[in-house]
Amino acid sequence: MLKFIKHNMESISGIEVYPILSLLIFFIFFVVLYTWVYTYKKEKITEMSNLPFSDNDNDNQ
Repeated sequence: MLKFIKHNMESISGIEVYPILSLLIFFIFFVVLYTWVYTYKKEKITEMSNLPFSDNDNDNQ
């Protein structure tokens, strides 16, 4: 089965760029995500982490 797929993939011209492109997209995505998380404000993280403990419930129980 793998030989069949590999043979068909070898016949497509220009296909060797797709693994490089997908690795590049994957790497760039996680670098951007890391920088976004690293530069996020500490106060906002603390505020969001305390949301489950707040007494401001809007539920009608």
